[in-house]
Amino acid sequence: MLFPKKVKYRKWQTKRVNPKKVGVASRGTTVAFGSFGLKAMSAHRVTANQIEAGRRVIRRALGKNGNLWVRIFPDRPFTAKPAEVGMGKGKGDPKGFVVEVLPGRILYEVDGVSESVAREVLRKGSAKMPLKTKIVAR
Repeated sequence: MLFPKKVKYRKWQTKRVNPKKVGVASRGTTVAFGSFGLKAMSAHRVTANQIEAGRRVIRRALGKNGNLWVRIFPDRPFTAKPAEVGMGKGKGDPKGFVVEVLPGRILYEVDGVSESVAREVLRKGSAKMPLKTKIVAR
């Protein structure tokens, strides 16, 4: 599972997002390393577990002769309070890490396989993501 080696602040404030005013990504919007990529079409927070689940299913379907690049990294901590705990008494403990994905961001890239295999592999990987995606070619 991905997580940063060190963070400046243990707990971040929740960045509340107005869904009507979500912008688009300005970085990581083009296929840079591989031939085919999985592009985010909606905004969402993707957890480290979801990134790893997508990576595993893509890697398994690619086999030995394909390359895979993960273009997102979870660096934002999120907190959660234990189950059945009342309101108040402060903020919860850090639970894991997420990355805020904006529309247009490339999540995964593959290379070294045919177009049909690449599309099938990325389709399987998109099933693990909590957002709408689209497969793009270089």
